[in-house]
Amino acid sequence: MSHLNLRRWEISRRAALRGIGATIALPLLNAMGELPAAARPRRSVFLYIPNGVNTLTWQIQKAGADYEFTTPLKSLEKHRADITPISGLHHPMVIGKHHNCEKVWLTGANVPGDGGAFRNSVSADQLMADVQGASTRFASFEMAIEGTSLSWSKDGIQIPAERNTQQIFNQLFGVEKESKETIRRRLSRRSSILDLVADDARRVNRGLGTEDRSKLDEYLTAVRQVEERTKRADEWLNIAKPSVPADDVARLTRKLSMAEAGEYYRLFYDLMALALRTDSTRVITCGIGSEGNTSGIPEIGILQTRHGLSHHNGDPEQLRRLTATDTFLVEQLSYFLDQLKALPEDGRPLLDTTQVLWGSGMAYGHSHGNANLPTILCGGKALGYRHGTHVDFNLPKIAKYDVADANAHYKICSRPVDDNARLSNLLLTMLQRAGVKGDKFQDSTAPLSQIVA
Repeated sequence: MSHLNLRRWEISRRAALRGIGATIALPLLNAMGELPAAARPRRSVFLYIPNGVNTLTWQIQKAGADYEFTTPLKSLEKHRADITPISGLHHPMVIGKHHNCEKVWLTGANVPGDGGAFRNSVSADQLMADVQGASTRFASFEMAIEGTSLSWSKDGIQIPAERNTQQIFNQLFGVEKESKETIRRRLSRRSSILDLVADDARRVNRGLGTEDRSKLDEYLTAVRQVEERTKRADEWLNIAKPSVPADDVARLTRKLSMAEAGEYYRLFYDLMALALRTDSTRVITCGIGSEGNTSGIPEIGILQTRHGLSHHNGDPEQLRRLTATDTFLVEQLSYFLDQLKALPEDGRPLLDTTQVLWGSGMAYGHSHGNANLPTILCGGKALGYRHGTHVDFNLPKIAKYDVADANAHYKICSRPVDDNARLSNLLLTMLQRAGVKGDKFQDSTAPLSQIVA
């Protein structure tokens, strides 16, 4: 039994290159016994909501273990022991520069205030993928319910996200209709074309000005990303994708839309849970919407876009609707945690080896305030987290919240109360828990000691 424990991981790391070892497609089995701590998968999921929240109804007003869930957060009560709401975090270089919030949520990069083009830096999920993705079919998996990708390469180039649930299912679990030989020939042709494009670009590069060289370098970075994914697809061609029971296939390949928002959201979460369960990937990002335009939720009677609701101008009915959408989005997170808790692995819930970050790069959408970001960290007990408290970086300096005075409360959503309460500190903590070596990420000052055992 101990031999299985130790060899499984060696096989899984070598299988992609040798074309053997179908154990990659298997979940951890009870017959394998308990795995050494260093060999357990360390999984990470990042979920982004746009335009902040209604901070007046969102804000938890007490720190510590005996905090009370506010109205939008009540569906998380049953997960209290597995989550940590955090107040007061911000990205220092993004304060007052709201137009690119979603693009830098996982990077913390400096951005232009006018929302114009810029070169991003690497996102935290991609650093995790470098470490955790070596033995999975997909080093990382990028998806979006609406909006764009949260993931950025080491060269600061955005990695595309998939929005079609049927395409997501096919990539993860679909049976290829073509033979392996046909697919391999196609991949080989793609690789040859990419080689020619890169050679031509390098020749053209010699006669270009600085700005054009920068654009060409960005293009070549995208080409390299395609090259890497092409190579990976070829290496995994001889390894069968995980099989999915027929009932699940029917459920996971349904054609849904935002007209059925609850079912549609849960379909994405079901796909994520199964991707993690089958060890198809250990790093997932999912954009739940974009800052500029995210659909309404007809099933709860709200037709306005989330962007429109966030610009409420203090109107009570608009604020009520914004709270209702906040509540809906948190309920979908709670559903996802239910799924991860229900899936056993190595004698414990899958949630214990999965750290989930849910939040936004904006707090108060009406004035684009991006301090005091709504942030919830979930799961990952086997990665060393301790949950059950509300971690608050505002209260030590302001003593108490006054949500009855909207203007006073909105101030802490526009300017950080604690300059050292940085979202990059949380991302650094998550990086370290995912096995990424290093003591710095972007403008971090230190890991968050309040959330680790």
